Amino acid sequence: MSITGNYDHYHRSGSTGSGGPDRPERCVCCVRTMKWFPVLFIVSVIGWSYYAFVVQLSFFTVTSVVQRILFLLFYHLILVMFLWSYYQTVFTDIGRVPSRFRVPRSELDRLLRATSEEEQKQILEAFAKELPIVTRTLNASVRFCEKCRLIKPDRAHHCSVCGVCVLKLDHHCPWVNNCINFTNYKYFILFLGYALLYCLYIAFTTVMYMEMIWSGKVDGRFHILFLFFVSLMFAISLVSLFGYHCYLVLLNRTTLESFRTPIFRYGGPDKNGFSLGKLNNFQEVFGDDRKLWFVPVYTSLGDGMVYPVHASHLTAPVIAPASPGGLTPAVSSEFSASTRITMMTNKDEDNLMGENGGLGREDQHEYKPNGNHLLYQQPQLNGPYRTRPEDIV
Repeated sequence: MSITGNYDHYHRSGSTGSGGPDRPERCVCCVRTMKWFPVLFIVSVIGWSYYAFVVQLSFFTVTSVVQRILFLLFYHLILVMFLWSYYQTVFTDIGRVPSRFRVPRSELDRLLRATSEEEQKQILEAFAKELPIVTRTLNASVRFCEKCRLIKPDRAHHCSVCGVCVLKLDHHCPWVNNCINFTNYKYFILFLGYALLYCLYIAFTTVMYMEMIWSGKVDGRFHILFLFFVSLMFAISLVSLFGYHCYLVLLNRTTLESFRTPIFRYGGPDKNGFSLGKLNNFQEVFGDDRKLWFVPVYTSLGDGMVYPVHASHLTAPVIAPASPGGLTPAVSSEFSASTRITMMTNKDEDNLMGENGGLGREDQHEYKPNGNHLLYQQPQLNGPYRTRPEDIV
């Protein structure tokens, strides 16, 4: 069996995606329009809840001016953060795989002419040695996407709904009409958190007026009653979803990785291969600036392609002579000269520092040890290593 058929089956339904060239243009437009229905439904529910809470509850039901002001103040603070997070989740561009991972036509022709699976594996390995990847497929071959014709970076997967390979794909969410991935995962977590807080706030503020509503002492009781039950229903569903993704963040796993354990070139399957410890896992998604942890602005660490991994998944380093500064560089043979990670070992303690990683950037990845893991470390001169989604080309 050809190794080029052993890759992502995520979201496969027997078609090539919603925008295949064999479909009429009118059909494509209809499908794209229908994808926005869940988003429009969410926006409509939020709009109606605004009317029910602000008009029917705060102005027509609440009699105390002070209580009304407090209700509206906290409500709008939560609403702003909720809508901001939702907007960022919906409209942030997905993390696309850079062109340097694309297999050129000459190599594709060689793959097609290959007479055995082993020959295909060797062709892909030869091309991938210039790329910073450490994960493999079940048959220990390089992860290759037939549809996009590229080598998939670590944690990247193909989404047939979007029709492209996506960096650190978690899942495709119809409620935001977007892939939850490296570029918007922080926004998605905040969206779930603020949505849960929004629903709980509405439920707790309306429940104290339920007696007046049931006795018919206030008008518009249908809106307030319905608001209470709808907010409670959404809160119950959001508790499990939000809790599950918080659990994944602390373990540094995606939804796909929780069902399909990553397979490393060295060490084989390891569901904790990308875990750096709970705090560092959290900072990889939310950044190292505590003031911005719960603000829906981009602060995630890394570039979506290179991730610190457990030391057992790297090759044994080749020790070079010590430098004048007392640091001994140890270059892993996992990468070529253009994509290597250089590990600096001090005489007294280990300090691991990454070098460029073949990303074509002047700034450096910098790491520090934590047991058997390589962690992000803040450079002393250039600030924390961080790549914005727009920098990935």
